[in-house]
Amino acid sequence: MSNDAQALPDTSPAVVIGAGPAGLAVAAELARVGIRAVVLDKAGEVGSSWAHHYDRLHLHTARWLSALPGMAIPRSSGRWVARDDFRAYLRDYAERQGLDVRLGTPVTSVDRLADGLWRIGCGAESIVTPLVVVATGYNHTPTLPDWPGRESFPGQIVHSSDYRNPAGIDANSVLVVGPGNSGAEIAADLAGAGKQVWLAVRTQPNIVRRQVLGIPSQMLAISMSPFPAPIGDRVGRLVQRLSVGDLSRFGLTVSPLGVVSRLAKDDVPPLLDVGLIDAVRAGKVTVVAAVESFEGQAVTLANGEVLRPDAVVVATGYARGLEPLFGHLGVVAPSGRPTINADEQSPGLDGLYFLGYSNPLTGNIRQLAIDARAIARRAGKRDTAAPRVVRPAVPRAELS
Repeated sequence: MSNDAQALPDTSPAVVIGAGPAGLAVAAELARVGIRAVVLDKAGEVGSSWAHHYDRLHLHTARWLSALPGMAIPRSSGRWVARDDFRAYLRDYAERQGLDVRLGTPVTSVDRLADGLWRIGCGAESIVTPLVVVATGYNHTPTLPDWPGRESFPGQIVHSSDYRNPAGIDANSVLVVGPGNSGAEIAADLAGAGKQVWLAVRTQPNIVRRQVLGIPSQMLAISMSPFPAPIGDRVGRLVQRLSVGDLSRFGLTVSPLGVVSRLAKDDVPPLLDVGLIDAVRAGKVTVVAAVESFEGQAVTLANGEVLRPDAVVVATGYARGLEPLFGHLGVVAPSGRPTINADEQSPGLDGLYFLGYSNPLTGNIRQLAIDARAIARRAGKRDTAAPRVVRPAVPRAELS
């Protein structure tokens, strides 16, 4: 892996933006078809977003289905790989694959040149290349709802991206907002530390055990992926009924949409349980209605109930954050996702790829490994000789 203090080359056969799992995977696959990519990231380490996840995080996908191309995750990491073990794996992957990673290098502009090449601006420097892969991450920019009166709340309001462990929340009672995977796990984490915990739910989640009868739910999703959504929904309902049971008396009713349809319609994956069900059944986490507004410490819910938590943890998700660099190219949908994925190409913008922005039931990391191979196969069929040098770009915006 390259030293981040090295000067950038004027040209490169390929540039990858982002040194997370997707960026490392596609750089390795490009190398296997003879294309040496420069990987750029503004952070100081590969997979930097993983350093900011909460301490108890483990992959929700099985170890053997979460490896990047060409290198298995060590068996010593167990079935469900811990956050720090996965960070170590990413560092080892970049080293063993011999990737040219330039850390501390924010990308400030991406522009199409008249001759069909791309100019990647990095402040005062730039790289010209025929091939760009954008891999800045599915969860890039934390989102925080603008609730009325939020600024008047006297306690901590922490986004889940800044939550590490219960010791970092100086409060006896905590309201966790959002029943996704992060919110559910953080709620269980706080409850396990003896705090009073409420979990605010606007739309009922599809709750699925991470494994059923010792079999990872991910494997069931893979086996059902060839079938139409209605079949996947019916199988999902059956598995939920048998493994999760009826939680309606605790405030967790059946989602109006099945697992497959909910993901397709709302981009919301199922909640893979790693402790919430037990915490709810034991009365350690109380499910409440959605948050409507704040007035000092009083938090009003959608059903009119008022809570007075000492702190609030907001687990309402992330934006992709692609607009600053790519909005002018017309490849960002209103949802914030790219309009092309994997080896797809947009007319007039050949050589520009997006990787890692899908979140299938079969596993995000597994899918990005598949898509990285597809990008490399397509890129290997075109001429990626080093282009001519052009003048440095004018910075547009920062993202990587």
